[in-house]
Amino acid sequence: MISFENDYNTGAHPLILKRLAETNFEPLPGYGADPYCESARSKIRKACGRENAEIEFLTGGTQTNSIVISAMLKDYEGVIAAKTGHISTHEAGAIEYTGHKILEIEQKNGKILPSVLKQYLEDFYSDGNHSHMVYPGMVYISHPTEYGTLYTKQELTEIHEIAQRYGIPLFIDGARLGYGLMSLRSDMTLSDIAGLCDVFYIGGTKVGALCGEAVVFSPEMKPAHFMTSVKKRGALLAKGRLLGIQFDTLFTDGLYFNISRHAINMAEQLKEIFHEAGIRFYLESPTNQQFIILENQRMETLKKSVAFSFWEKYDEHHTVVRFATSWSTTEEDLQRLKEIVSVYKQ
Repeated sequence: MISFENDYNTGAHPLILKRLAETNFEPLPGYGADPYCESARSKIRKACGRENAEIEFLTGGTQTNSIVISAMLKDYEGVIAAKTGHISTHEAGAIEYTGHKILEIEQKNGKILPSVLKQYLEDFYSDGNHSHMVYPGMVYISHPTEYGTLYTKQELTEIHEIAQRYGIPLFIDGARLGYGLMSLRSDMTLSDIAGLCDVFYIGGTKVGALCGEAVVFSPEMKPAHFMTSVKKRGALLAKGRLLGIQFDTLFTDGLYFNISRHAINMAEQLKEIFHEAGIRFYLESPTNQQFIILENQRMETLKKSVAFSFWEKYDEHHTVVRFATSWSTTEEDLQRLKEIVSVYKQ
């Protein structure tokens, strides 16, 4: 069995495991006060080109989204997101559980369009009853999106300007940020991302770490007593070293970007395999997630030797499924997949 089920189906990059073993018996302060966390913060600030950014380490993506959003919103505010956004579809009501509503708007290929966002905000404030409604207090996007698509620098600039005009922060979910930045079609750097939002996070769980995400706040945007909010919501590790050592390793000698680039190279080969086999794409993304359409009976046959993810029903006889490459995908995985699907014809 080979697996393209997701981009967190293996453990951690060997260099991370090596550093965790090497430092295992060092007695260190807890809760992120250790020197490895501080070193990681320094390296991330340098990579972002933001020496005064505030950086905190959290345990996982869902925790990060719910904590950042709930800590930054006032009690009468909600968060704007695409109907297909991760917080809208695949986080089990984590945001709503904090008492904040997700204000869903239309999307295109997973992306919020600046024009749609602008219209939504204009409509809200022109509504004579808006004082009885949930106020838009934040804009949430993910980069890449839930469909592996990317915002352009121009689109992100426009979204950020609209959010600023209305005095609300823009939050970027970067669970797969490395794969977005290293895409062959990306026109943004990490520094661009840092300058075009108020808060974002650099995903580790899906990009080579055992677990963990690094939240980057623009100056003066971090909520007061943020660590207390993190602890209250169960996402603060006593052994903060676990996250610090991992991110310190990821941001040494460009490891984070190098392994992300590898995943993109594997995804490009994956797309070629599907094209050669005559498999239809539902959405051919520029990142590490690829969405294809399989006839149901053939899908069941393929399941016996390849792991992949159900995405959505396409019609009565076909299903959309997702294949994901990652930092750990190998040439051997792709060669085996090629052999398996070479006999596949729709």
